[in-house]
Amino acid sequence: MAVSRKLAAAQLSVAPARLIQRGQRLPSSTCSFKKGTQAQACVFIIMTELTPVNQTTVHPALPDAQTVTSVKHWTDKLFSFRVTRPASLRFRSGEFVMIGLMGAPDPKTGKQKPLMRAYSIASPAWDDELEFYSIKVQDGPLTSRLQHIQPGDQIILRPKPVGTLVHDALLPGKRLWFFATGTGFAPFASLLREPETYEKFDEIIMTHTCRDVAELEYGRTLIEDLKSDEMMQELIGADHLAKIRYYPTTTREQSGRMGRITTLLQDGTVFADLGIDTINKDTDRGMVCGSLDFNKDMMRTLEGFGLQEGANSDPQHFVVEKAFVG
Repeated sequence: MAVSRKLAAAQLSVAPARLIQRGQRLPSSTCSFKKGTQAQACVFIIMTELTPVNQTTVHPALPDAQTVTSVKHWTDKLFSFRVTRPASLRFRSGEFVMIGLMGAPDPKTGKQKPLMRAYSIASPAWDDELEFYSIKVQDGPLTSRLQHIQPGDQIILRPKPVGTLVHDALLPGKRLWFFATGTGFAPFASLLREPETYEKFDEIIMTHTCRDVAELEYGRTLIEDLKSDEMMQELIGADHLAKIRYYPTTTREQSGRMGRITTLLQDGTVFADLGIDTINKDTDRGMVCGSLDFNKDMMRTLEGFGLQEGANSDPQHFVVEKAFVG
C-alpha cells in the first residue's frame, strides 16, 4: 500500500527519500519542517502510508468464462445471443457444448455451483464468435436467469464440443433433410452456413415446425439473410445457396402451411408441395433435432421410409440429437 510522495511533499513540505514501511521508525532526515511542525508532518505520513490508495473490490472470475457480445430477443419466449470464442475451441458445425451461469450460493455453506445445460452451437465452425438460440423458461434454473444477460456479461462455456448432427455421421447422398422444432433449429443454423453442406449435397430441405408464426422468425430471417449476404455468397456461392428449400409449418396459429411435419410426411403433403416423389434411402439423408416426442416420431417416420439411424462411429441414413430437448 503506497502513497504518492509528490502529494505528501506538496501538502506538508515533506520530501522523503524513500517510502516509510509499516512499523518502521521515522528517521529525522525524512522530514522538512519548521519549528513545532515535525510531529504533525510525520504523523500524517505514517497515517497515509497505512491507507490503501485506489482500493477496489475484486470479484472472482467465472470458470471457463466467455463474454457476451450481443443479444436479440425474438419473442417473449425466444432469444439468441453471441459470445466470444475460446482460442482453443475447435468444433464441427452441428455440435453442442455445455454453457451456463453460477448458481445461487448455498444457504448453509455459501458455496456456488455452476448451472450447466447442453446448447447447440448455432454459428458455423469458421465463425470467430459463438452463437446460441434459446428458449425462455420463467421458472427454469438456468434460462430464467440466462434470458437477462446483456453485452459485457459473462457466461460459463466448457470448450468440449460433442454431438451427432455432423456430416461425418451420414453416408453420402444427394438430398439432405433438416427436421427441427422450436429452438432445435440451432444446429441447422450452423450447418446452413457451413460450406461442406453444399459440397456434399445437391439439395437441402430445411423443415421447421413451431406452434406460432413468430417462433419461426429466427430461422426465416437467417435463411433470408444467408441468401442475400454478399460475404456468404462469396464464401458458399450463390448457386449453392440456391439449393436451400425452406419448409416452415405451424401447429397452433393459422399460417400458410399448417400441421406437424411427421403428419405431412406420412400423408404425402410435403412431397406434393416440393415436387418430390418420396424419401429414398439411396438418395436422402436426414438430421433431426427437437423435443423428445418429436425425435421419437421422426425416427419412426424415417425408419418407415427404409432409412437407418447412424452415429459418428457408424454412418447411416439419418441422425438424431438426443442431448437436445426443447
